[in-house]
Amino acid sequence: MEFFETVKNRCSVREYEDKPIETPAFHRMIDAARLAPTARGEQPWEFIVITDAGRLKELGKICPNGKFLAGAAACVIVVSKITKYYLEDGSAATTQLLLAARALGIGSCWIAGDKKEYADHILELMEVPSGYKLVSLISLGYPKEGFHPHEKRSVEEVMHTGTFST
Repeated sequence: MEFFETVKNRCSVREYEDKPIETPAFHRMIDAARLAPTARGEQPWEFIVITDAGRLKELGKICPNGKFLAGAAACVIVVSKITKYYLEDGSAATTQLLLAARALGIGSCWIAGDKKEYADHILELMEVPSGYKLVSLISLGYPKEGFHPHEKRSVEEVMHTGTFST
């Protein structure tokens, strides 16, 4: 899919077909994520791929806004070394993974990680060493009912030239 069409048609998907994602697709998504912009070239991110149905159900129980993980084909957990810009770097990587998933025809949904009450529990469950923060959990799967992007504000509504008030 062409880049601007991918961006335009990316949306959150929370219902998935019962169909596995092949390993090469994970490699492509993680490859896109690792190429994200990073402050000072630190590349502090790590990506944990979960495909086990039992683990996905467990994650769905832990994350109140991510109950749909139980029906996903996979979850990628983005963690970052604690650096000055860990959240920005991890968020950039998360965004690129979401776009790569869409380009591959895979649905996704960003589930918050940083500052959530379950963050430490997820880190412990995933055996992440100290010195890391949970940035995001990304559910993945083939959409049960296709992709349905929400209407977004127009460029004219959000673009300001010179100052905010113009």
